[in-house]
Amino acid sequence: MFAVTERLILRDYRPEAVPPYVALSADPQVMRYLGRPRPAAECAAELAAIAKQYAAIGYGMLAVERRGDGAFLGICGLSVEHWYPDDLQIGWRLFPRYWGQGYATEAALVWRDHAFNGDIARLISISDVPNTRSHRLMQRLGMRLDHTATLTDDRETFAAHVYALPRQEWVSLGKLQG
Repeated sequence: MFAVTERLILRDYRPEAVPPYVALSADPQVMRYLGRPRPAAECAAELAAIAKQYAAIGYGMLAVERRGDGAFLGICGLSVEHWYPDDLQIGWRLFPRYWGQGYATEAALVWRDHAFNGDIARLISISDVPNTRSHRLMQRLGMRLDHTATLTDDRETFAAHVYALPRQEWVSLGKLQG
């Protein structure tokens, strides 16, 4: 288990989380701005890579569960994307039925603070230009639009907003711990 909040548990993947992860990654609404829906075999490979990364460096895209009933809501965490190999990125992916309830913000705040309790200069988040829901969450994390880029993923080119939160701005939010 990575962290517990008022309403959530952020944890590594247990075997019972695999089927909902596959469903999450196959949901066209969830994957609308994330390339394409992923088949089950690809999801299994992703989970293996996530587990290996988390064991090695202490961060990754972990499961988000609701404390009250253990429901798998989605994933949230930190990663390094090939477009920006020198930056740590924060990201999330939740089932649509959990959108608009503050779960992604609650989970992302934990990961944001965890990232800055390490030794990073800035945290970024990348989203397709039309994904305004994610842009609003990035802003709630204290991030600002850094630039717009043309990126390619899954052989598709798309326009993306890259939001950033420099360490000094995070410190000014009063979040420095220890």
